[in-house]
This record gives sequence, structure tokens and C-alpha cells, in this order.
Amino acid sequence: MHNFTVLFLVMLSLSVLVRFWLNQRHIAHIQAHRAEVPEAFKDKISLEEHQKAADYTTTKNKFSRWPGLYDTALLLVWTLGGGLTWLDSNIQSLGLSPILTGIVVILALMLISSLLDLPFTAYSTFVIEEKFGFNNTTLKTFIIDLFKGAALSLMLGVPLIFVVLWLMEQAGELWWLYTWLVWMAFNLLIAWAYPIWIAPVFNKFTPLEEGETLTRITSLLEKCGFSSNGIFVIDGSKRSSHGNAYFSGFGRNKRIVFYDTLLKTLDDDELEAVLAHELGHFKHKHIVKSIALSFAISLLGLALLAWLMNQPWFFTALGVQNSSTYMALILFSMVLPVFTFLMHPVMTLLSRKNEFEADAFAAEQSDAGNLIRALVNLYKENANTLTPDPLHSAFYDSHPPAPVRIAHLSNQ
Repeated sequence: MHNFTVLFLVMLSLSVLVRFWLNQRHIAHIQAHRAEVPEAFKDKISLEEHQKAADYTTTKNKFSRWPGLYDTALLLVWTLGGGLTWLDSNIQSLGLSPILTGIVVILALMLISSLLDLPFTAYSTFVIEEKFGFNNTTLKTFIIDLFKGAALSLMLGVPLIFVVLWLMEQAGELWWLYTWLVWMAFNLLIAWAYPIWIAPVFNKFTPLEEGETLTRITSLLEKCGFSSNGIFVIDGSKRSSHGNAYFSGFGRNKRIVFYDTLLKTLDDDELEAVLAHELGHFKHKHIVKSIALSFAISLLGLALLAWLMNQPWFFTALGVQNSSTYMALILFSMVLPVFTFLMHPVMTLLSRKNEFEADAFAAEQSDAGNLIRALVNLYKENANTLTPDPLHSAFYDSHPPAPVRIAHLSNQ
């Protein structure tokens, strides 16, 4: 057995064990605190609401073990089990060109993986979300979304895959640098096009109606020096009763989007505070910094791939008999998460720093009390647990736990 095979199996086993350990800690911690609402929330959230959040989170985490085990088993089947070699051999028998063969192999892999994931997605939507009263998705909408997503993936993905594989084949030793430039351009294009061309494929966007809410939001935007291409309401209730708000796009295509469910949950003071928090990300350039970090990491990743694809052991140690550019790309994307899993807490820490800064900005521009009320209402409506396990939360949660965040805001 090759040393890299051993390393891969060790890291995969470690990631599985850590996931299960954290999952079990999280469930146990939530259940241990299920009987009583945390002191800071006793006058804001009822015991019944607290217990619903505890049961909802516990149910989701128990269920997540099965997709986790399945993903691990499937990864082993595709790699050391010879699945990729089998798929590659069958498609190579069609006699297509190397680049076209690579495109077909990648698309076939994506299709098979999506179909195998479908039962888990359906169970989560129609069983778990339905059980706790959050699901509004009909079977018709679910199926239409699948076909729309597949069509978009083909329209956007095939040209990108073609360009990347062509560069890997034809652009010489610096293909990884040219590919990085293409990858940056593609991501920026998608970010620019998303609010205007992509998101409306799945949801209806309606301009926020004239009135006090729009007046207050417009005033806050002007105060913070933020210009947008409009303030819209999305029909999020078509699929779920969960509420949310977000910015999308950049340049002249920036949009502010509120879920219709959010407008029903929050009053104008609370809505203004939530928007001020999002504007805090804009003022502190968190989005730009995140994009820059993502591009830096992708550059390092492509440079590493450029080296690995010239190492025969990279293929044989992972169960692939015939090396190729497209197979190097597939293997790299499959196994990289195994080796970067332990970086989760670092990324979580950076994200939480941004959230605290955005909260502080919101407290300055609006009112900390309004944001606290908004957050409490969102925790309540979305059934977010108030008592996550600290280690699990530090590993996974991009936002600080509810008690920590509320306490931080109370001191503003």
C-alpha cells in the first residue's frame, strides 16, 4: 500500500471520527439544556419554543450522520474501489477526444452523485422540515427546481469545464495560472449576473412597496453611502417558512433582498437593524476580503494540483489506473476536503470576527436593542437552538452562538 493511500485513509478516518464526536457532543449538550430556557432569553422565548428548537436541531443532526457515512463510503467506492476507473474506461470506449471524454466523465459523475444524493435531500425536505412546520415545497416545485438546477449547471458548467480542460492540455506549465484567471473571471461574472439572471429562475422578486418600511431603509442606505439596484422581496415562503435577508451582486447589479417571511416576522425597527448589520459587512469590506481570500486559496490549490498531476502515485494511490488531466481534476476535488477538514475552525473564527464587527456597526447606525429583538425573533421563527455545544459551534458555525452574540450586543 502506497504511503499516500495510508495518509488518505488516516485523514478520512480522522475526519469521520471528529464529525461523529462533535455531532454526539452537540446532541448531548442540547438535550441536557432542553428542560430550561437560558436565563438571557427567559422573558423572550417560551419553553415550548425552546424545546422545539432543541428537537429540530437534534433531529437534523441525527439524520446528518447517514449522509455523512454515505459520502464517506461513496468516496471510497469512487477512488480505492475502482469506481472512477470503471466510469472512465466505459466513456473512453466511445472514442471521443480527450477533452470531450473529460467533459462527459465529469458530467456523468455529477449526474450519478446527484441522483444518489436525491433521497437524502427529499427526506430532509419532506420529512424533517415538514415535521417541524417549515416546509412549503410541493413535489412539483421540488422536481422543477431539480430540472432548473440541472439546466443551469449544464449551461454554466460545460463551457467552464471545456476551458479548464483545454488549458490543462494546451497551455503549458503555467496552465494553473491561466486557469486561476479564468476561475476568477467566472466567479465575478456569476456574482454580477446572479441577482438579475440566475436567482429569478427559481424565485419571484418584487420591488418593496412604497411606505414607511421603504422610506426607512432608503434613508439608512443613504446614511451609510450604499447604492443598490433596488430593494426586493423574494417569495421565500413558496419553499420554506424560514426567514432571511441578503445582498447579492456587485457594481450596478447590487440588490438588497428580503424574504417575504422575514417581513412578516420583524417590525420596521428590527428590519432596519438587520439591514444595518448587513451594511456593516459592506462597510468593513468583508465580502471583498472573503472573495480575495477565496481567490488566494484557489491559486494555491491549482498550483498544488499542477504538481500532483505530474506524480504517477497521485493516481495509483487513489485507485485510478489511467492518468489524465480530467482525472487529476476529479481526484483533487474529491480528496481535498479530506485534508482541509481540520481548517474549519480557522474559517469559522474569521467569519465570527466579521459578524461581531457587523453587529457593532449595526448598533452604531441603528440600535443594539432593535437588533437583539430581531435576532431573538429570528432564532424563534427559524427554531435555531440557543444552547449549541461550544466545540461543535466553534468548529462549524459561521455566526456566534445566540447567548454570546446577544451578550456582546448588550455591551455595545
